[in-house]
Amino acid sequence: MGFGQFVALIAAMMATNALAIDSMLPAMPQIGEALGIASANERQWILTAYLLGFGAAQIVYGSLADRFGRKPVLMVGLALYVVFAALCAFSTSFEMLLIARALCGAGAAATRVLSVSIVRDCYSGRQMARVMSLSFIVFLGVPIIAPSVGQAILLVAPWPWVFGILAIFGLAVIAWAAVKLPETLHPEDRVPLAAGPVLAAFKECLTNRVAVGYTLAATLVLGGLFGFLNSAQQVFVDVLGAGKAFTLIFAAIAGGIAVSSLLNAQIVDKLGMRLVSHTALVGYLVFAAIHAVVALSGHETLWTFSLLQAGMMFCFGLVMGNFGAIAMEPLGHLAGTAASVQGFITTIGGALIGFWIGQLFDGTTVPLTLGFAGFGVAGLVAVLITEKGRMFHAGTGAPAAEGAGFH
Repeated sequence: MGFGQFVALIAAMMATNALAIDSMLPAMPQIGEALGIASANERQWILTAYLLGFGAAQIVYGSLADRFGRKPVLMVGLALYVVFAALCAFSTSFEMLLIARALCGAGAAATRVLSVSIVRDCYSGRQMARVMSLSFIVFLGVPIIAPSVGQAILLVAPWPWVFGILAIFGLAVIAWAAVKLPETLHPEDRVPLAAGPVLAAFKECLTNRVAVGYTLAATLVLGGLFGFLNSAQQVFVDVLGAGKAFTLIFAAIAGGIAVSSLLNAQIVDKLGMRLVSHTALVGYLVFAAIHAVVALSGHETLWTFSLLQAGMMFCFGLVMGNFGAIAMEPLGHLAGTAASVQGFITTIGGALIGFWIGQLFDGTTVPLTLGFAGFGVAGLVAVLITEKGRMFHAGTGAPAAEGAGFH
């Protein structure tokens, strides 16, 4: 595979997850009505069930991928994704849908762990951050267009077809990877599925100061985004009166992440992951604080929410890709296990934070904006502790990783 096709395939693997999250946002009211869900806040379980399955399953894929290789584990995960996406389409009760969504997420977890592991097998340091950013550009096109795709499907077909599209897309990625993706795990890096080596790998992942610190920081910031996704349909349609323009405004806001990922790919080699991500985190907090003040003062409008949210998402794109690369940098020899541990923590933690924020929805944007600001500050504290107060330097992550255990 050439470099361009490699980036595109990694992006497609990652996009299976984004498509499963965002394409059904416009369908939430129809799904709730069809399955007898009266409370708008209760519909948020459709998203959270998927995220919990997605997060929980990541803990096993890493060890399996480090033992059996990347490609076979990826194929199994994608097959599960396709089967349970199809089952979602045939659900006749809310409980059945939530179970199928959780298991669909469990299958998609393989794409998250394996995409990071495969990139780490082939690249490291700033070049890894560049590849991930380029992948994000393609990958982030999905959340930009996914709600509009979901809305378009609803114009010509009932809501189960939203899940049918997921199954079809998953089949396409399976075929592409089966034909083009080589095995990237080096034979000398295979880890046997024995308790001792597995536990040793987990211990190293959970005691490396840089890896743990940046994973926790990413979790806290990600929680705010999941809170936004949980409440997006209610905020735009019920509070701000966006109506059918919801999907277009959502696309414009999500576009901020795509733009920042493109920018990151251009500047990270020159400036370094820490300088870029730390500066972006401060920018995120400035936007979040202004947003909270506007909401608390009662001056929130569709324009203020959209513009401030777009600014936050621009900063978010510069934060998350680099935080993930910094956390992975000292654990290249355990890329599969490290990706699964970090994915488990960020997704489960972020999903629970986001669900909590979403459940606080009270007909205003106040709980959501306070969530952005509060968990953004917590993420900054995690970075400060990890870096021992030293921020904005242009290091690659290697010096801080040397002997970097918690003692």
